[in-house]
Amino acid sequence: MNRFFAILIFIITYSFSCLGQENNDAIQAIELTTISQVNQGNSYITFPTDIGNIEPLWFEGNLIPNFYIRQSKNSRLMGVVTPQVIIRMYQEESFPVRTPSYIPQITAYYLLSPKTEVNRLSLFGKLAHHSNGQDGDFFLENGDINLLSGNFATNYYELGLIKTNYSSRFNAFQFFGTSLEIHPPNLTVEELNGIYSLYRWNTIFSIFRMPPNSNQKKKKNASISLKGQSIWMFGEYNNLDNFSLDRLNLSLTFYYHPKFLEDIGLFAQIYHGMDYYNMYFDHQIDVIRFGIMTEKLRF
Repeated sequence: MNRFFAILIFIITYSFSCLGQENNDAIQAIELTTISQVNQGNSYITFPTDIGNIEPLWFEGNLIPNFYIRQSKNSRLMGVVTPQVIIRMYQEESFPVRTPSYIPQITAYYLLSPKTEVNRLSLFGKLAHHSNGQDGDFFLENGDINLLSGNFATNYYELGLIKTNYSSRFNAFQFFGTSLEIHPPNLTVEELNGIYSLYRWNTIFSIFRMPPNSNQKKKKNASISLKGQSIWMFGEYNNLDNFSLDRLNLSLTFYYHPKFLEDIGLFAQIYHGMDYYNMYFDHQIDVIRFGIMTEKLRF
C-alpha cells in the first residue's frame, strides 16, 4: 500500500511538472465529447486472472454508453446521459451474476475557456443513482450484510472542474479533474449511515500519448494512456480517524491500443480501497487486473 501510494504521488507530481500552457496552432482543440469521455470512464471486461483479495471472478464488466445532448459539436454546453451498469460473474457453481450495480446518471458540461484555445477549462455537474435492484433486508439475522439480496440504494450529486492541455514535449494530451461528491442522507438507505461514506473528494489525472507523426485532422485512437484516480472519503465512516489512510481509494490504469485492433485495447489496473460493487462496499480490496477496454478517443 505505502509503495503504491508513493508511486502514484510521484506520477501525479511528474504529470503536473509537464503541464505547460503551450498553445500550438497545429494542434486541434479537444472537444467537449472527448473531455466528457475521459471523465465518465470507459467500458471494459476483465480477464479471469485477478491478483489480490477480491472474490474469484470469471470477469467484471463495466458498461458505460454515453448519449450526448447538444445543439452542435461547437456548443459550449452539453449534456450526457449514461445508463452505466457494472456486473460480476463469480467462479462458482452455475456461474452466478449477482446484484449488478446500476448507476444511471446525467451530467452537464460547460466549456469555460474560449473555443479557440487548445488548453481548456471545463465545469461539470452530475446527478446519479446507484442501486442493486434488490429489496431484501440489508442485514442478515446474524448481523452480517446481506450480499445476495440486501437493498442497496443511494443518490448523489457531483460538481467539479476539468483542466486539459497539450504537451508538445511528450506529444500528449493531459487531463486533471477534481470534484466534490455528496450523497444526501435522506436520499440514501438509512442502513448505510455511518458505514458508507456520504461525502467524497475525487481527483483524476490522465495522460494520452498520441502516435508519432500523426495527422491531427484525421480521427484516430490514442495509442497509450495512463490514468490515475483517488477518492478521499469524508464524514462519519466506520469510526475512522479523519486522517486515516483507510479513507483513501486509489487506482492506476495503463491502457495500450495495438495497431492490429480496431476499437479496443488492452489494459492493466491496480486498485486499492473500498469495493465499489454495491453491497460489497464493506470489503477492502487490493487487486491487480487485466482485460480489454474501449477507449476510442477521437482527437
